[in-house]
Amino acid sequence: MPNIPPEKKSRRYFLLAALGVTGALTVGWGLMPPRQRQEGSEPLPVVDGEVALNGWIKIGRDGTVTVAMHRSEMGQGVHTALPMLVAEELDVPLSMVRIMQAPIDKIYGNVTMLVDGLPFHPDDNGLVKRSAQWLTAKVARELGLMVTGGSSSVKDAWGPMREAGATARAMLVAAAAQQWKVPDAQCRTDAGVVSHANGKRATYGELVEAAVHSNPGRISLRQPAQFKLIGTPQLRRDSALKVDGSAIFGLDVRPPGMVYAAVRMSPTLGGSVAQFVESAVRAMPGVLQVVDFSAAAGGVAGVAVIAKSFWQAQLAVKALPLEWVAGPNAALKTADVFADLVAKLESEPGYVYHSAGDMALAGKAIKTLQVEYRAPFLAHAALEPINCTAQVRDGKVTLWAPTQVPSVALAAAARVAGVDKEQVTVHVTYLGGGFGRRLEIDMVTQAVAIALAAAGAPVQVIWSREEDTAHDMYRPAALARFSAAFDGAGQVIGFDCKSASGSITQQVLKRTFGLPSGGPDKTTVEGEFDLPYAFPNQRIAHVIAPTPVPLGYWRSVGHSHNAFFTESFIDEIALAVGKDEVDFRRELLKNHPRHLAVLDAALAQAGPVPAGHAHGVALHQSFGSIVAEVADVSIKARTIHVHRVVCAVDCGIAVNPNLIAQQMESAVIFGLSAALFGEITLENGQVQEDNFSNYPVVRMHQAPLVETVIIASTEPPQGIGEPGVPPIAPAVANAIFKLTGTRLRTLPLRIS
Repeated sequence: MPNIPPEKKSRRYFLLAALGVTGALTVGWGLMPPRQRQEGSEPLPVVDGEVALNGWIKIGRDGTVTVAMHRSEMGQGVHTALPMLVAEELDVPLSMVRIMQAPIDKIYGNVTMLVDGLPFHPDDNGLVKRSAQWLTAKVARELGLMVTGGSSSVKDAWGPMREAGATARAMLVAAAAQQWKVPDAQCRTDAGVVSHANGKRATYGELVEAAVHSNPGRISLRQPAQFKLIGTPQLRRDSALKVDGSAIFGLDVRPPGMVYAAVRMSPTLGGSVAQFVESAVRAMPGVLQVVDFSAAAGGVAGVAVIAKSFWQAQLAVKALPLEWVAGPNAALKTADVFADLVAKLESEPGYVYHSAGDMALAGKAIKTLQVEYRAPFLAHAALEPINCTAQVRDGKVTLWAPTQVPSVALAAAARVAGVDKEQVTVHVTYLGGGFGRRLEIDMVTQAVAIALAAAGAPVQVIWSREEDTAHDMYRPAALARFSAAFDGAGQVIGFDCKSASGSITQQVLKRTFGLPSGGPDKTTVEGEFDLPYAFPNQRIAHVIAPTPVPLGYWRSVGHSHNAFFTESFIDEIALAVGKDEVDFRRELLKNHPRHLAVLDAALAQAGPVPAGHAHGVALHQSFGSIVAEVADVSIKARTIHVHRVVCAVDCGIAVNPNLIAQQMESAVIFGLSAALFGEITLENGQVQEDNFSNYPVVRMHQAPLVETVIIASTEPPQGIGEPGVPPIAPAVANAIFKLTGTRLRTLPLRIS
């Protein structure tokens, strides 16, 4: 096992004191080393002579390496990137590595995502921040939540998976050295073979049985200059499966005896089932049963029809005579939501997430600029509709689910079925898009509740696109007011932002974990409070406005709209002081050379502006990565055309440049869909959009050319799945202003 020194006692003591933690047991726990992440509670299952060397790696007699895959593959490439981490340290080619689904175990819990959720400014490197990060990481190890989200998969695995590979390699070397009676240091590895200068050599498969009993010496990780695999472009390992149709998504599972269920859920937020006439559909072809899953699932009220095929189930559920109780939100409309946000901004001070300097100096301003921005609710609109397959039989539950949270799904299934967690098995399939929607467990609890009525048969529950769009967990609607104060020389002496929205985290804590909701929520202000710009006096506050609209994490979360607000306002400030928007940013970034380098790289790649077009620029840091985007835009017949987008990104070490470029392309298209079209509206308590016809996304003919420039770095890897989303909306909006002279401050962007 690697020798990782524990954190200093003084840091732990400071944090415990600062947080007001008392009690000998808590203090004692705080002083203990963090939970290890190398050995699971149970050994990895082995077959055909395989040997498990730790909780991440097992090796077969033929030398094949199998890696426990603890993150969900939803198009971001973790089935390629994460095995690369092990292969690098184990010193084997990627072709020798295959994957297996990791069991549910705390060593696979996502530590980084919880740490990154702390509301500290990126420029803050103080003791309080470091102490809070350490304690949060320690708590996260204890929780062991297996979550794919927060652009954290590679970042979180960077330590434990490389350590697992390095440890396994050291064990194999030690086994060879012991057999050959030579020092470990004289042995070399390459492509799954240990060798010595005396000519002796042995494959990993030949050594693995002895290796498990070996005593490796000091274990060290490779430095970036030593990497053979990391940093090289590797083809995605899941592409061929998806091309030839053999990849198994949630909708593809077919356990023996499976039946199908289609659902109808309350059209009104918070509504309930009044009555339905089951006999009206029982005689329809293939219909087996009608189930009211409202109470058991604990989520949105609704009814399911179980049938022999999904088409039969869908026809029957549509024909089912069904009456609803509209509930308390029957009059809710979009205008009410924004009226409440306005009222909250005007009546409440909000929680201050960041302040610098003395905002009283802004009162001496010669000139001020005050503006307001708005963003709507958004649906996730993943291509694969919501689904989950569940079987409840003989006191056991089996799930086949395209989920981002297998450990949370397991606990939820056990709760609904009334069984112990040990009686639940979760099979994680490929996800046909996640974007945060599959962090939720409503489809899981619903499927288990329906399966309880299916007499032991596995039931595949599928939502129609209409039910999916109208019963999402939406990105919050948000409103932000900005103010800039200028002195007589035109210098910015005050930067103030106050915003309002609902809180995703508060809702998720209550909805998913049954915990009390309250307190600040970093996701509401990320992209506002954590800017790199050097304004001398700043104040960034937020007001949480509770809403009956269900809210969920949406790709890049608060950054997705807050970057539109802030980067548009930066352009507005530049105009107000008579400066070029790029030069103005450069002045504000003098103390942030990495940001400057990214900005300059994007501009250099973008080149000159085509005739009749305009280039809009935006720079934003999220999930640890810095991204600048230059959007090449034209307008014809009041239609916005985005022809080309250049992205420059500093994400630390680029584990696989191919995946980074793909994620940037994906993020631009995803973010552009929201910027140009995305809007969920409410009328009479009901979501008005129900399919791609009225909730459109960017089509092939509308998609711009996306070029990615990756900045070389030796810093640890940062997030990449989401950081390309935030800059696209402001980049396009800033270009539109150049073309029209009109500042669009509301999403989606529309030219009247």
